[in-house]
Amino acid sequence: MESHPSSKKIVVAGTRGIPGIMGGVETHCEELYPRLAAMGHDVTVVRRSRYATCDIDSWQGVKIVTIPSPSRKSLEAIVHTFRAILRARKLKAQILHIHAVGPALLTPMARLLGMKVIFTHHGPDYDRDKWGRLAKVALRLGERMGCAYANDVIVISDVIRQLIATHCGRTQRVHLIYNGVPKAQPCDFPEYFAQLGIEPGKYILGMCRLVPEKNLHHLVEACGKIDMRGCKLVIAGDANFEDGYSRNLKETARRQGAILTGFIKGQRLHSLLTHCRCYCLPSSHEGLPIALLEAMSYNVPVIASDIPANLEVGLPEACYFPMGNVETLAQKLQGVVDSEPRAASYDMARYDWDAIAAQVGALYDSLM
Repeated sequence: MESHPSSKKIVVAGTRGIPGIMGGVETHCEELYPRLAAMGHDVTVVRRSRYATCDIDSWQGVKIVTIPSPSRKSLEAIVHTFRAILRARKLKAQILHIHAVGPALLTPMARLLGMKVIFTHHGPDYDRDKWGRLAKVALRLGERMGCAYANDVIVISDVIRQLIATHCGRTQRVHLIYNGVPKAQPCDFPEYFAQLGIEPGKYILGMCRLVPEKNLHHLVEACGKIDMRGCKLVIAGDANFEDGYSRNLKETARRQGAILTGFIKGQRLHSLLTHCRCYCLPSSHEGLPIALLEAMSYNVPVIASDIPANLEVGLPEACYFPMGNVETLAQKLQGVVDSEPRAASYDMARYDWDAIAAQVGALYDSLM
């Protein structure tokens, strides 16, 4: 695809990459950048080789550069971002778009190399349970460096906008641009359901990465406390780094009869979203939860913890439960399985990816 004469040369860092790579930032980038490329921008996404599932140099108009990164969880993002910035300089990028607070630690380096920087803050990653004390300090510093030195900061929720105003004093050139959700693709996949051993309308869906802050162990525990009335628990997702938590979660879930699908996309995921009895997100930490928005786009009932990022979605009060309160979660799930399957309805207008891409494109134009 040829660039529009007025297009900006943009390099994207901080993501594991696209396409088909698990993670909220990765889903965000997979939806956003093909749209910006279609608008005429010259976009290159730098991805991490260990996650690359196919050998490509472009995808849906987006240029793909794949470079290695360490396999250690604590070093992977920062080392890869360092290499991505050097590659962006070699590519003569005008704008470097950095995603997440960890990679934002190197914002000053990109500015010193002459690039303008946009930093998208996807949430306070230092609150995630998986990080140790030193990593949390580094992530907080990354947030400060991104907010201090980026030309513009994008926040995906008002909760994050308030957070950086309080923690970092950043109030100027801060842009609230929500995460989006693609249009629902309802479908049937009876062969897949037969493979999993489930029936439409007779399962509760948990869909996210298998990491401590998602609190899927609370969902497993709550389902173990109730009469499931023939319904099953289906957990769709996996861990980027297999650890004690993910292994124990899988073992406990299987022991209770839950179905584990692993990481899925496409028709398999769409079919599970189409026919679930309800979707549950019991997390303790979110930026703005794409998985929750995706479930809402399928008009299924949802149950979510009452953390600020989930509350900002604006669900009816009955959809929330106190974070960490397994007893209340169990009561709400019992109400779901005791009732007839039903559809819900939500206003998804502000989560339209085409409108979001237009906002980001306008920001690129203003920056240049």
